Amino acid sequence: MKNLIAILISLLITGFSYGQNCNCEKNFEWVKKTFEENDAGFQYVIEFKGDLLYENHNKLFLKRVKSISEIEECTKVLYEWLTFFRSGHIAINRLNSINNEIRQSTPSKINEIRDTVNIDIFEFDKYLNSNKASDFEGIWEIQPYKIGIRKFENSFVGFIIETSAENWKVGEIKSKFSDKKGVFYLRDKSLEEFTSIKLIGKNYLQLGRFTLKRVSPKYITEKSVETYFKLINAEKPFIEELNKATLLLRIPSFEGSQKRDIDSVLLVNKSKILKTENLIIDLRNNGGGSDWSYKELIPFIYTNPIRIVGVEMLSTKLNNQRMLELINNPEFGLDEDTKKWAKTSYDTLEKHLGTFVNLDSTKVDILKLDTIYTYPKNVGIIINKGDGSTTEQFLLAAKQSRKVKLFGTTTFGVLDISNMHFVKSPCGEFDLGYSLSKSHRIPEMTIDGKGIQPDYFIDDEIQEYEWIEYVSKILNQQY
Repeated sequence: MKNLIAILISLLITGFSYGQNCNCEKNFEWVKKTFEENDAGFQYVIEFKGDLLYENHNKLFLKRVKSISEIEECTKVLYEWLTFFRSGHIAINRLNSINNEIRQSTPSKINEIRDTVNIDIFEFDKYLNSNKASDFEGIWEIQPYKIGIRKFENSFVGFIIETSAENWKVGEIKSKFSDKKGVFYLRDKSLEEFTSIKLIGKNYLQLGRFTLKRVSPKYITEKSVETYFKLINAEKPFIEELNKATLLLRIPSFEGSQKRDIDSVLLVNKSKILKTENLIIDLRNNGGGSDWSYKELIPFIYTNPIRIVGVEMLSTKLNNQRMLELINNPEFGLDEDTKKWAKTSYDTLEKHLGTFVNLDSTKVDILKLDTIYTYPKNVGIIINKGDGSTTEQFLLAAKQSRKVKLFGTTTFGVLDISNMHFVKSPCGEFDLGYSLSKSHRIPEMTIDGKGIQPDYFIDDEIQEYEWIEYVSKILNQQY
């Protein structure tokens, strides 16, 4: 039932009525009260950081919210308040907004800047192809835009060449950057700052979280770079052969919606996997999802019993309502056995209000399988900072296998306080996301704020598009 808890809790969004005026100070008071009374990690953090630090934190933010009149700025500050407790499994999600998320930038309209570039595109393309070395200058694509980037004095300017976006015009500035920092104007023309600027191979440019593909000048296609972007941009899992001894399995997400695709890829390729010596599993930027999504992957890497440390749930009136919703809301499509479990869990939780409750008979489950496959002999799992939550839960299980080694960089670290739950703000302007469960691993083995470290750290001298080749050489003993 631990997995059922993890899957089902995250689905519920509960309404909450609150008869107060809609202003930032009132929203702050509601967020603060709701989080303090219902979040499973609140008291744990207070005991660690101390009451005085928390009181000072509240005074600072109370002063800030009193002067805020715009909901966008208010929700941004409310999210900042939440980061006192942890970096993940918290949320302030704007309702009825374009991005349905907190904007991490300062709103700024390009028509207020009034900057445009007037360049003869034919002459510009001719200039680009006149034996220029590979650099930031060029014509690039990022849907739905074709962008020219030209250096002016000490900075680079990106301008629209073509676009299907109705609110953008040819010649308008899309980005400005130096060697160290820059700005990128979003589709709604608000501004996002970035500090990460790098060429990936010769044909891709990374500006913060935005990836541009070169159109001109044309350079020879680099197979390792193209493979990298195929992997990173994948929306569905897939498997391919790297060489006769090595298969590459890409899983971009463990979301519940991906389970069928993951299971299908594993089933179709089962005989091939069980005949191949090495398996690389690329989990980069896999933010998690559902424990059930990786269930069918475990048998391929299993060598010995796996210990799975469970969670305890914080029982409050608000938190416990989710069980009744699971029973009564047909959208969840629960069978009768699961509905009975939910009702029993609700009754148990209601008897222990204000305390943590273990809904399982033990703190630790032990997974034992009947079969240990000879192949794959070696499993290399690639990880990075973009991995968190359920992905980290999978890694804790995978690390117990004698076949498995982790490659890459430390994961995000957001697992100890988990199972997110959302409640609507009194005025219906945003959802507050907080967590319902606390792991039995803490405080002896914490992941939050630390992450899971790889067995083989891949330093920045090895480019990200070279990681697959590096791991393959290790597994194939070519170093």
